[in-house]
Amino acid sequence: MGIESSMYAGISGLNASAQQMSVIGNNLANVDTVGYKQQTINFEDLVYASTPTGAGTGQLGQGVGVEDISTDFSQTGYQTTTNPTDLAVSGNGFFVVKDPNTNAQYYTRAGNFSIDKNGYLINPQDDVVQGYQVDNNALRADEASGQTVTQVPTEGALTDIKTDVLSLAAQSTSAISLASNLNSESTAGSTSTTEPFFSMFQNYDYNSKQPTTSPLASTAFDYQNTVTVYDQRGGSHTVSVYYDKVSDVGGKEYWQYMVTTTPSDDGRTFDINGTQTAMNSNSKAGVLMLGTMVFDDTGKLQNETAYTLNSNSLSNPVSNLSDWSLARLSSSGYPVFTANFRGVSGANTTSASNAVSMSLNLGMHATGTTWNTTATTADQIGLSHLSNASLLQGFNPATAIVNTTATTNYDAASTTVLQSQDGYAPGTLQSVAVDGNGVLSGTYSNGQDRPLYVIALATFRSEWGLTRDGSNLFSQSLASGDALIGRANTGTYGSIESDTLESSNVDMASEMVSMITTQRAYEANSKTITTADQLIQETLALKT
Repeated sequence: MGIESSMYAGISGLNASAQQMSVIGNNLANVDTVGYKQQTINFEDLVYASTPTGAGTGQLGQGVGVEDISTDFSQTGYQTTTNPTDLAVSGNGFFVVKDPNTNAQYYTRAGNFSIDKNGYLINPQDDVVQGYQVDNNALRADEASGQTVTQVPTEGALTDIKTDVLSLAAQSTSAISLASNLNSESTAGSTSTTEPFFSMFQNYDYNSKQPTTSPLASTAFDYQNTVTVYDQRGGSHTVSVYYDKVSDVGGKEYWQYMVTTTPSDDGRTFDINGTQTAMNSNSKAGVLMLGTMVFDDTGKLQNETAYTLNSNSLSNPVSNLSDWSLARLSSSGYPVFTANFRGVSGANTTSASNAVSMSLNLGMHATGTTWNTTATTADQIGLSHLSNASLLQGFNPATAIVNTTATTNYDAASTTVLQSQDGYAPGTLQSVAVDGNGVLSGTYSNGQDRPLYVIALATFRSEWGLTRDGSNLFSQSLASGDALIGRANTGTYGSIESDTLESSNVDMASEMVSMITTQRAYEANSKTITTADQLIQETLALKT
């Protein structure tokens, strides 16, 4: 041990200071880099050498070395943009991107994404953002059943996000939801001494020679809902639901309803007594469903029935109620009807193989797919049921479910509370948007907003163990552990902000102070070397 060791200690100090200056310079160079996470350098003293002293043995230091260069993953501020595909993670998580050439997977906090000519959501390095495809069939089923969708359902494994659905195909209407208040002070518009619950149907009379004349007089019903629905090619049609009060007995109110479409749009064909008959030429053309509703003494919907033409071969005229049997129930427990708008073969009844059917949600549904009533055909409900309404209990009263929003019978003006249907005409993609849950949706020219993908986020057991790969990218390592991939706003994953970019977390003021102290440390270590050199020179001068 001698003067030379002090020179080596100084050299190690110079090297350490130089590396620290490199880290500082890199941080300052990336002060405006989107999503950049600053680095910090830590030092450690080197191994010590033993040397004899008057007190025994002492230790002489050998200088300094770099202990580690770590990443500061603390979150910083955001900058607002006007690009909906500029994204930022608020909280834990990294975006997941994949190199399309090597299939290598990377992770980044920089969400400056864009859509390329092929529809892929990419970063500036052309890596494709990863996510989960939305299961629109499951989503539609949830919506049709009246369930509140708290989380958009997905299907399949992690995949490239590709907004190539530039055109949205038409979707035929499969579910109609209507909720109205039917004024309890109303009086019956249609009456019948034999079929009081289907008197509107008896009064309905379509004349194909006078197609512009309404088949049901405006005085023959109390209230009407009209909704536009769509066939399988996106053609629009009108479905109307007529309501009329039947009676008020024992505090309960009994109403009838009838579902119709424009007679000329009725594409069903039936074999009536051996003769093929097109419904659009029949006096009951356009009538799709008949039914009853019962309201309790508080004005709430208590039960309902629904009847449709369920056979291709009828032995009586369509006007005969014996041919109108209990409607098929959807998997969600709502009655179903069809109009066969396109006149497709094998699609005239809801049970036919090619049927395009629609369910009607008036605010109540069964818990299964079977009816409770023994009135299997409409003709079994007659005048006597004004006082004995057991056959009007279409659903099992013990298990039937009344929705939060349902048809009511309060002492207030008749009005529509809810009206919706799930069909639409074809459309083209106009724009995309991303919500806080990472759901990327497309807005189309037909007014539809359809969720397409859920953007994935990744977390790690030790994010400090990630390997920096440049271009704002990280890759997993043994030190970081495998990526834990999930959805925003679930578990420990943060939310996603749209039209926003995460700023660099470099603190310029702190870096400038570190630069000054590093410069002084470098100067001090250089003085150690020059001083040691002078001492050596003095030693060499002893010879002369």
